Amino acid sequence: MSFDETISQHLRITILRLLDEHNGTSNDSLLCDLVAPFGFNPSRDKMRTELNWLAEQGLVECSNNGCMTVELTQRGEDVAKCRVTVPGVKRPARR
Repeated sequence: MSFDETISQHLRITILRLLDEHNGTSNDSLLCDLVAPFGFNPSRDKMRTELNWLAEQGLVECSNNGCMTVELTQRGEDVAKCRVTVPGVKRPARR
């Protein structure tokens, strides 16, 4: 696995966990700020790429009205809470 893929996997689980902790909804701009304390500094384009990837896996639902809004799905919540694993998303440590 490449370094970039490892970073993406960690970023994806971080996004899912943040959504789970913040009522299941957010937007791309806010998520860019929220992941910073966890050591990430993604561009808005990178964040949108990861959110679209998560949507393709059925983990979030995205809509775009100038600002991409994102909502956690039940499957995404299951991944965030370590009940399900998905290839391409870092398996979280149990809380």
